[in-house]
This record gives sequence, structure tokens and C-alpha cells, in this order.
Amino acid sequence: MTEINTPTDRYQRGLDRMMELVSTEHAGTFDHAKLVESYRDLDEHLADYIVSFAFGDIYSRDSVTQQEQTLVTISMLTALGIEPQLKLHINVGFNVGLSQEQIVGALIHGIPYVGFPRVLNALTLLRQVMTERGATDPAAN
Repeated sequence: MTEINTPTDRYQRGLDRMMELVSTEHAGTFDHAKLVESYRDLDEHLADYIVSFAFGDIYSRDSVTQQEQTLVTISMLTALGIEPQLKLHINVGFNVGLSQEQIVGALIHGIPYVGFPRVLNALTLLRQVMTERGATDPAAN
């Protein structure tokens, strides 16, 4: 029997997936749930678009792991220079178990493709996220 995906199913699947990426340990950091809520007053349907499509359809795919999805997202946002969302996804990277070394390695790998300025900006955001999370700042060593 074919499974029917109603709009409600997509939204719930997306909400469940989104909440997997939110850290309860670092509640003070900006996350997807806060992002969705911050736009709710602008348009009543925007939250549904974000949750149902981005998380219910795209993030719920299982062809790559959560860590791989996040590294791809960090890399793409670095290339695009979209820093507020990049900071959010660096946080997600730590939430899904990526190490500082893995994130730095992915960013450095992008230097030949996107250039030093974008990668250095991303590394600056990485430091900010680590400070906000109470992690050791590599610059302090």
C-alpha cells in the first residue's frame, strides 16, 4: 500500500527532524526552532514552508547522514557568504556530533573554491559559536 504524505505529515516529520538538531544543553544558542519562531509574525505560512519543505522533505532524506548534511550545508553557506545562517549551522554541526577539527577541515578544503575571505569569515564564526557554547577558543592557545 502506498503511503500518503499529507501536509500535516510533512510538517510533523519536519518538526521532529528539526528538533533533532536543536541542543537542549546549549539553549542560549540560536537554533532552527528559534529561527522559525522569529519569522512567525511576518507571515503565518512561512514557518510551515520552512518546517514542511526544508525539514520534512529535504532534511528527512536518509541518503546522507546528519553530519554529512551539516558539512554540506556549512560548505554551501560559506561559499554563498550567508553568515547568519552559517553561524546557526555551525551550531548544528556541534549538535550532531561534528568536531571542531572536522568543521575546520571542511572549511579549509573550500579555500581553493571560495577563497580565503569567505573561509576566514566562517572560521571567525566558528570561534564565536565555540565561545557562546563555552568551548575552548583555539585562539587562546
